[in-house]
This record gives sequence, structure tokens and C-alpha cells, in this order.
Amino acid sequence: MTYRKMRYAGFSIITLVSLILPWITIEGKHFFLLSFDKKQLQLFFTTFNMSELWPMLFLLIILFLGIFFITTLGGRVWCGWACPQTIFRVIYRDLLQTKIFGLYRSIDNKQKPMEKGKWIQKILAFVVFALFAIAAAADLLWYFIPPDDFFMYIREPREHNLLFVIWFIFTMLIMAAAVFLKEKFCTYVCPYVRIQSTMLDNDTVQTIYDTIRGGEIYDAHKQKIEGKKDGECIRCDACVKVCPAHIDIRAGMQLECINCLECSDACEKIMARSNAASLINWTSPNAVQSRGKVKFIRFRTAAYPIVITIALVGLLFMTTTKKSMILNINRDTELFRVSKDLQSIENVYKMEFENIDSKEHTFYFEVLNPDIKIKSPKTPFKLKPGEANIKVAILYTDINSSIKEQNGKPLPVVVRAFAVDDKDKIFIEKKAAFIYPNAESMR
Repeated sequence: MTYRKMRYAGFSIITLVSLILPWITIEGKHFFLLSFDKKQLQLFFTTFNMSELWPMLFLLIILFLGIFFITTLGGRVWCGWACPQTIFRVIYRDLLQTKIFGLYRSIDNKQKPMEKGKWIQKILAFVVFALFAIAAAADLLWYFIPPDDFFMYIREPREHNLLFVIWFIFTMLIMAAAVFLKEKFCTYVCPYVRIQSTMLDNDTVQTIYDTIRGGEIYDAHKQKIEGKKDGECIRCDACVKVCPAHIDIRAGMQLECINCLECSDACEKIMARSNAASLINWTSPNAVQSRGKVKFIRFRTAAYPIVITIALVGLLFMTTTKKSMILNINRDTELFRVSKDLQSIENVYKMEFENIDSKEHTFYFEVLNPDIKIKSPKTPFKLKPGEANIKVAILYTDINSSIKEQNGKPLPVVVRAFAVDDKDKIFIEKKAAFIYPNAESMR
């Protein structure tokens, strides 16, 4: 299978996964959803509210370390094999403009200008891709707005103007990158290309022209050597014609190269006529010079996976041990109350309950201290998913000899809040202090 076919297969899988993933839910929870509307993050089918965004830190660590690892191992393999910009360009240029509407003669020669005339085909290609861009922008939004909510919102455009503005902006960005900026986006706009060169070494896998077999085509000043043939390269320029970045890989590794390996496929076809291997391969500079194998395992390529694995395990562990409710306890400004008959002491607390589960639950609490009792609230209460409620809780204790012996020292209290309908799984414990006067004041 050629590299081109493998890339197309990869593009198809990436597209299908990106389209299907937002629709997959388990008990109403998504694999990934950062909802500003509902003020929550759903990750690995677990819900986190905005006060629990620590998983984003792990995700960012894994993302950046993953980029460093992929770049160190395979150069700009992301650019040629998974980048959305590359996929959009292939769909627009290779599929629509070339294969369907015939605006270019062949995808094997990307250097020839577009066919003159054919305005109807040009307009149709633009319109079809615009529709695709609208769908792609909507798909991106589904990772921030669930598809069900998205389609419900667009039925009421006047009430969701911001959604349509963002949708329009995303669509225009896709159109601008694929239709107007084209490959210039990779060279002049994308920040990744600016930093990737610092991550490469002589063992990094890249698209490399074998000068030992093929001979030098360019001199030290990147000037093409004319009238000289000291290798297997026949100077057919097939590798140049097919390049989407419009470069000549025989001049050495260049900033514009996206590791798509179209040039390797083109060279392989030519060299196959003489039963020889392609002069352009996915290999490393050291492997070319030593005529050996690529050294995949080295310090940097071994260190990155280890750190990424640790971060991923930590993320999965913390995700699976996450609570489904939040409880905050704050004391009232009044330290304590003494009953008129001097038989009991009351403390007032403001307890904020928040349901961060995906289901509605009935909540209540208990005090894990035999001397402290609940005066109010007396009955459990319901909270919808994502809903929070502040309850004024009054706790009291009888004045007895054991309390007087404490002589005003705060009594530690443990409040256990729980979902009445799932008490064993959904609960949380918080420590508080019960304040009362000293023994002299209670005489």
C-alpha cells in the first residue's frame, strides 16, 4: 500500500471518529465535553464542575508531551497524517477540485495551474466545500455544546445569537485556511512549524532524499547543479510535481515539508521501472549515512512515553475516584446560641450542597458525633444535575457535665452529606467545629 492510500485511510478514520465521538454517551456523559453553557467538563464519561478543572491540567500535560514525543520520533508526521488543515486541503484540492470537478488534471502534478475557465465547476467546488466547512465547524462545536442541545438551540436563533456567531467564525477559519491560505497556512500561520525544528535530531524519522544513492542535486548554497548526474536520480522531477508544499525534497529537509511522503510514492513508481527502491524514504539522517536501521529507542523517545503514561494513569485514577457531590460548610457570624432554659447550645452553619452527578438526587446529611444533633433542616431535599443549594443548618447539643468539662474548647464535628437514594456511593465528609461558651458562662 502506498503512503498516500495509508494517509487517506487515516484521514477517513480520524473524520469518522471526530463525527461519531460527540454522539457517544454513557448515562448522559460524554467522552469529552467542555460545556461553558452547563459549566462542566465531561471526561472519560465522568462529569466535573468548574471548580474541578484539574483534569484539564493533566490533559494539557499529556497533549504537549505527546506533541514533543511525536515530533522527536517522527518529525512533522502530525502535519502530513492527522492535521485538520491537511485533511481539509486534501478534501478540497484532491477530491473536489481534481477528482470530482476536474479543475486540476491530476493529483500527481500539483504544480500545474488550475484549468482555465470552468467557472461553474469552480463555484460548485467552493459551495460543496463551504457546506463541508459548516458541518466541520458544527462538529467542532459539539465538543463544547452537546449535539442534542446544539440542534435545539439552532431552532431558536434569536435566543442564541452567540452560537451562530461562533459557528460562522469557525466556518470562515476553515474556509480561509483551506481555500485561500492553502499551504501557506503551514509555513506562515501554524505555530507548530516554528517550534518543531528545535525538537528534531539526527535520529528523528523524516522524509529524506538519499544523496548517497541518488547523487547530489543541489550544492551547498541550495543551487541546483545543472548538467551533472552522479547517481541513480534521473531528474524526472516526479517528486517535485507531486509535492503539495511545492518544494524539492532533494534540496534537503525544509520548513515547508509536512512528511506526507507523496514524493516517496512518486519516486517509487519511477524507480520500479529499473527494479530499484525509492530514493526518498521515511528514515533518519543517521540511518541514511550509516546505511543501518533507524534508532527509535533513545533517551528522549523513552522518557516522553514514561512521563505521559504516569500523567495518564494519574488522570484515570483521579477520574475514577471522583465524587458526585460537593459540600461547603461555613459558620454563621454568630458563634453560638444558648437556649432560654440554659439546657442546650446551638450553632448555625451555611451548608452549600451541589449535585455534580448526571442524575437528580435527594440529599441529606448526618453528624458523626453522638453529642451533636440536627435541629434543622429536618427533611431531605432534591437537587437536579449541576444544581446547587444553600441550606441553613442548625446543630445543637445538650448542656451536660461532659460538655462543661471541655471548658469552651471547640468540639470537633464531622458532617457526612449523602444522596439518600445512593447513600453508599454518593457521599462526602467535611470537618467543622462546634463552638460553645466556657464553663463559667454556663453556670
